[in-house]
Amino acid sequence: MTRAAESPAAPSVERSSGGAAWAALAGVLAGGAGLAVAELVAAVVAPGASTLFAGGAAVVDAVPPGLKDVAVEWFGTNDKAVLLASMGLVLALGAALAGWLELRRPPAGSVLMGAVGVVGVVVALLRPSATPLWALPSAIGLGVAVLLLRAAVARLRPVPGRSEASADGTAAETPGGAVNRRGFLAVSGITVGVAVLALAGSRVLSMGSTAISAVREKLRLPAARTPAPAVPAGADLKLDDLAPYVTPNADFYRIDTALIVPQVNPQDWSLEVRGLVDEPFTLTWDELMELPMEEHYVTLSCVSNAVGGDLVGNALWLGYPVRALLERAKPQVGADMVLSRSDDGFSAGTPLDVLQDPDRECLLAIGMNGEPLPLEHGFPARLVVPGLYGYVSATKWVTSLEVTTFDADEGYWTPRGWDALGPIKIGSRIDVPRLSAPPSAGAVTVAGVAWAQHTGISKVEVQADGGDWVTAELAETVGRDTWRQWHTSIDLEAGYHSLAVRATDSDGQVQTETKAPPAPNGASGWQTVSITVQ
Repeated sequence: MTRAAESPAAPSVERSSGGAAWAALAGVLAGGAGLAVAELVAAVVAPGASTLFAGGAAVVDAVPPGLKDVAVEWFGTNDKAVLLASMGLVLALGAALAGWLELRRPPAGSVLMGAVGVVGVVVALLRPSATPLWALPSAIGLGVAVLLLRAAVARLRPVPGRSEASADGTAAETPGGAVNRRGFLAVSGITVGVAVLALAGSRVLSMGSTAISAVREKLRLPAARTPAPAVPAGADLKLDDLAPYVTPNADFYRIDTALIVPQVNPQDWSLEVRGLVDEPFTLTWDELMELPMEEHYVTLSCVSNAVGGDLVGNALWLGYPVRALLERAKPQVGADMVLSRSDDGFSAGTPLDVLQDPDRECLLAIGMNGEPLPLEHGFPARLVVPGLYGYVSATKWVTSLEVTTFDADEGYWTPRGWDALGPIKIGSRIDVPRLSAPPSAGAVTVAGVAWAQHTGISKVEVQADGGDWVTAELAETVGRDTWRQWHTSIDLEAGYHSLAVRATDSDGQVQTETKAPPAPNGASGWQTVSITVQ
């Protein structure tokens, strides 16, 4: 029989779409196993050195202010989870491409995956406080990924035919084209096993968060030498859907650059006060606990808070005055800024005169609402500065205060387009009624909160359907550094209505109607909400 009459051979896995799919799967499995191994190594070296988290931190650093605001507006405090999920998806697609390339254009897939490892090494080494050991997670993890990828894809390639001697001594061709499917499945199973074991191992080695949580639970805060004044009975109107006067820790907003919450043991913590000072010093945790503590209610706000947003909250803070720390260090003439640094590398530039103001209660805080700071809110110590947005003042996991100048240094967000000073703008918000809970026609209760930290709120007005402004009744307050609840009653007929709110601070400044986005120095404008009255 001539070759033309032979039965056509089955298409090879290498050239079939099914083979490409298996190769892409091999890439995803190998990439996942490599990342898992990287996590395991990072658990030994440093959590921040992991390929995924170091890369995510680099993305956060590179994000323009406008895009950051969009992410916060869309996803709120879930922005970090969305970022990591997006990175995981991109890496999975890249790994699938690497598998396909390794099958069709070897060793292109291995080169691509290796390049990702090199990028991971570089990114990790560029992180603040990185050491040469930070290169190990990406180098080892992606090295393992390349080996597993090559082993899996090699078993998807058809075995070539070979010549063998027949019984009569003539050469006979043994047909090729067979694929080692059993071998591919075996390698894939090994790959999955590597991933599972590596992830389990990394979780065991990453029990530091549990350990630090246990330390926090056992910690007993010292009593305040200067306690906060009691919250007046009329400070909280206790209306459904109205934000409480004191925000519970579990509900307090969290916006920061840390993809991994730093795990800092108080006994390992210290605060270095240095820079343009005559007497630099380092304060240990035990020394801090011996200092006379103060309590103050302070409302904090994120610069990314949109008009009417919820990235604002009020809490009772326990700590030691930053002013006293600076007095001990004796800042030199010409200094005008304090650059605070976090354990995770974040920094904030705060005006020196604000921190030295005897009339402003700026704290090195260790307590929040009667308990040690939650881990995600800066345990064991953070800064609390009334009247300034958090990006220039509210450094969590703080480890140093460097007295310097605005000309010589700048905080994390300033070179990214944000203003250097960051005073909080007057803000007001309507909490009641909500669109999801339509009120009945007649006297409709309208309520919310307003803030002008370190100045105080003197008046809140509400407008319905573009009509006259109605002055609301203000609730009591502890002081000018906290927000105030307000409420009023407006007669509304059944149907669609629009409500607007504006506030006036204690200096007589009226909240501007001019709309502005959060960047570069905080959002402005009156909040307007639409409701349907039944």
